[in-house]
Amino acid sequence: MTRSTSRSSSRTKPESSARGQHVNIDDAEASIPQPVRGGLRRGLSARQVQMIAIGGTIGTGLFLGTGKSLAQGGPASMLICYGIVGFIVYVTLLLLGEMATQYPVAGSFNAYAIRFFSPSYGFALSWNYWFNDAVSVASDLTAAQLVLQFWTPSYPWLVSLLFWVFLVSLNSFHVKAYGELEYWLSFLKVVTIVIFIILGILVNVGVNQSHTYIGAHNWYIPGAPFVGGFGGFAKVFVTASFAYGGTESLGITAGETENPSKNMPKVVKFVFWRQVRILLFYILSILLIGLNVPWDYPNLSNKTTTTSPFTIVFTLAGSTVAGSFMNTVILTSVLSAGNHALFAGTRVLYGLSVVSPTPHAPRIFSRTTRGGVPLYALLATSSISVLCLGSSFIGSGQLWGWLQNIVGVSNQIAWLSIGLASWRFRKAWIRQGRSLDEMKFRASWTWPWGPYFVVRVLILLATFQGWSSIFPTFSPVDFVSFYIEIPIMVIMGLCWVLAKNVFIDSIPVPGNADHPNETTSLIPRNAGTQEAHSKWRSDIVDIQTVDLYSDEYADEPLDEVKDEPKAKRFSFFWRLYDMMA
Repeated sequence: MTRSTSRSSSRTKPESSARGQHVNIDDAEASIPQPVRGGLRRGLSARQVQMIAIGGTIGTGLFLGTGKSLAQGGPASMLICYGIVGFIVYVTLLLLGEMATQYPVAGSFNAYAIRFFSPSYGFALSWNYWFNDAVSVASDLTAAQLVLQFWTPSYPWLVSLLFWVFLVSLNSFHVKAYGELEYWLSFLKVVTIVIFIILGILVNVGVNQSHTYIGAHNWYIPGAPFVGGFGGFAKVFVTASFAYGGTESLGITAGETENPSKNMPKVVKFVFWRQVRILLFYILSILLIGLNVPWDYPNLSNKTTTTSPFTIVFTLAGSTVAGSFMNTVILTSVLSAGNHALFAGTRVLYGLSVVSPTPHAPRIFSRTTRGGVPLYALLATSSISVLCLGSSFIGSGQLWGWLQNIVGVSNQIAWLSIGLASWRFRKAWIRQGRSLDEMKFRASWTWPWGPYFVVRVLILLATFQGWSSIFPTFSPVDFVSFYIEIPIMVIMGLCWVLAKNVFIDSIPVPGNADHPNETTSLIPRNAGTQEAHSKWRSDIVDIQTVDLYSDEYADEPLDEVKDEPKAKRFSFFWRLYDMMA
């Protein structure tokens, strides 16, 4: 049975779709010249995807960004804002998990926005998120310069260049190399946070260089606990959004996950409970930072440098050796974050190039190596990292702050888009009469309020978090870093609408009985309606007609067998990890 026949059957016989052939994004590559076979490879196991999802929430934003948050907003603002954003991310992850489990395609939530909400919005979102990941790599390479200033301020651009070469080389290998590195670095992050929490408590009660009880003293020093008033409080939201960025990569990895309909629910449920613990790790870490580190600590955050509060607390514990150890761990975390962003950005650009019938990016980015690595997409994504070299002229601290704002807002747009796609996906599922039991994973406690909550709260945050750039004095550069993403999204969306209506509206859309040799199309089909023949029309997806059957993945018992030997060999370490993570 051919794939096209299988898909036709799935539409006429919905009840058989779960048992049918696997329909994946590789179908979209059928008409694209490929130097090698196959496209992406499903080479990430369940345990690797689990660690990528967990490790994505622990990175530069927590280890280094908390210094900026503390200096700009104070301990109370930091604690409240990180708690609110953490809950938003927690709900968003579950919404994405429902769609990624049902439709494990390359492009993740970008593809879901195109499919369930609006192709023009999805087009703008996809390019915005690719740019977000590319800028994130530059941000992480700049952060590496800040971390190394603990030891030496010499040749920061050379450090960034060496790390850039390392990350590009690593990502040019098979996806399993990426997965293994991220797995162990994530483990190191979790262990470090556990040690920090224990050490932070000891430092606070008197086990420090001055042998004095700190308690809540730093909450009552002049300016604390809310530094900068409402503007300082609002500004911390974007820093917190930067810190939590990366969770949405749970969906990015779906296109390269072995047996996703079996493993993605495992990953989502795993992350569901682990996210509670990670949220607790965040809140406890931030609470201890606010208690032990004063908001006006020298060089905590300024134009030239930013110091990690984690390093400060380890130094307070008794020696610079402890601080150096913590700084080394932070440096590995920065590399992990850069590796993570480079991987995700490469896959997003690949996903843009294989959308059918009209690719959203040049088709050259769909070409892969024999190991399944989209090499051209990798080189294009990594090329944006030259932004980090600007630190030589602007100052590493200032540049990192601007990049952090841009990435934080972009993360919020990504979460907002997941909420919009989930909103429409759920409405379409119910409107077309599909049973909720057919969903491979369902976060029942988020029905029906989850998508509405995510969308409305994020719009509110995006509106007010740049308050300090306007009042009491207007700062043009800061204002741009807070709000530039919004007009870019609007312009990109309008460009897509214009291009589609003027240049490509006459291109037939596959996906009906007249096109038996169809390819997988993530663009909704409105053929047969009066609106479909109007030259200028809204492209909001019709939830009555959107295809809910293509790209579903059938169960195949693969990964549990592959991971079982490792689980048996290292059972003690798995149990130890489960206790901490």
